[in-house]
Amino acid sequence: MISIGNFFFKYRNWIFILFYGALFIPSWPLFSPAKFGSCYYVWPIAIGLFITCLGQLIRGLTIGLAYIIRGGKEGKPYAEGLVTEGIFNHCRNPLYVGNILMLLGVGILANSLVYVAIVIPIFLFIYQAIVLAEENFLRGKFGAGFDEYCKKVNRWFPNLSGIGKTFGSMEFNWKRWILKEHTTQFIWLIGITLILLLNYPELTGHDESRRNLLLGIILGALLLIYVLVRYLKKTGKFKE
Repeated sequence: MISIGNFFFKYRNWIFILFYGALFIPSWPLFSPAKFGSCYYVWPIAIGLFITCLGQLIRGLTIGLAYIIRGGKEGKPYAEGLVTEGIFNHCRNPLYVGNILMLLGVGILANSLVYVAIVIPIFLFIYQAIVLAEENFLRGKFGAGFDEYCKKVNRWFPNLSGIGKTFGSMEFNWKRWILKEHTTQFIWLIGITLILLLNYPELTGHDESRRNLLLGIILGALLLIYVLVRYLKKTGKFKE
């Protein structure tokens, strides 16, 4: 599994985008009018948005409270130090947990049985392999310190004990959240917009012209905001 994880680690950022694109694979519905009535679409929209927004919330809190200085270097795991504060004090891989919930949520939002039943399990297998590869690196670099951390903090399931103390003792850095997360948010929001307006004509009264107008306005606004943040970041006018 570690060798598999090392392979996928090199392409982990592209994996998220690839799996996001898989949302548009044709599928049987999770919720259908035959079983849930004419308002069937309320269920995937409500449940999907809740789960995917929860995933983004976890990512945002993780980055805003204590961003981990690690990632890839020459296609291999890398870390400057062992970060155990913030959300990392409650879960060892909160960013990955956030990613999983984001994709599961949009899969439900897309009302895709294939995505939830087939694509998500494949995604989970790949992430498990990546995490095992990262842990192998961290254990080799930090030794007993990392083993002690593993004993106290779960790999996947967050322990909410003391979460209030964590929030009260740290300041949320919203600028860092925007700077580190704006590309992920941009892709995520575009996907949500396309799913809602293309998959659910009921939301625009089955009026294609209204749907296209909304698509143009929302996607245009998202693009302008993204370009503005990129510009401010590159020119140094917006910093942590």
